[in-house]
Amino acid sequence: MNHGPLLFLGVFFSMVLSFGGLVIGPHLKIGQQAQVPNNATNAIGQLYPPVRAGLAAEGAQVYRSLGCVECHTQQVRGLGADRQRWGGRITVAQDYLGDYPTFLGNLRIGPDLANVGLRQPDARQLYLHLYSPQQVTPGSMMPPYKFLFEERKLLPGRQPSPDALPVKVEPGFEIVPSQRARALVAYLQSLVATAPLFEAPYPIVPKAPGQDTNASPAGATNAPGTNPASAAPQPPQ
Repeated sequence: MNHGPLLFLGVFFSMVLSFGGLVIGPHLKIGQQAQVPNNATNAIGQLYPPVRAGLAAEGAQVYRSLGCVECHTQQVRGLGADRQRWGGRITVAQDYLGDYPTFLGNLRIGPDLANVGLRQPDARQLYLHLYSPQQVTPGSMMPPYKFLFEERKLLPGRQPSPDALPVKVEPGFEIVPSQRARALVAYLQSLVATAPLFEAPYPIVPKAPGQDTNASPAGATNAPGTNPASAAPQPPQ
């Protein structure tokens, strides 16, 4: 009796079940998670992660449409100097709740952006970096995104826009960000993962010479006032 078809079906269904259990199942489980109280900081009524809404949510779609994920990661790993360069703690699954799709990325041609809102809070500098990356970072491989900006004529008696970029332009004109540029920068400034989590605590700060050895080191716990991130600014909405 030929058992080939049954053997093939058995192997096929085994592979399907394995793929579902190892890939699809965890993906659906993470995607269906909801915000939870941030017990690490004991903040009453505070949920983590905060909802990314309005202009920042619009900017996430601009980020996606421009393919930024091809050159930038949003994942601080516990390897090498990751935490020192890009953020105070490693990135965990809870940081991505509410983001669909998630922009983890797999290549760091450019810097990691998990905490870019903390590293660069100045929106004008982000605008300038988008318009002319080499002006901000000489030798940068990032292409300019000048199409995200508008050249606008200054009307008589009209003051230049506070968002006008400090770049060379024809007299009587200014370069200002478009709606897409404003949305993208709002999204970038919302990328701040400073909430101390039990599964991803901040590293313990070494004691200074002469420091009381019986005192709890900063960052050793997640209680309010003992973690350097407890006073960090909250990400903009």
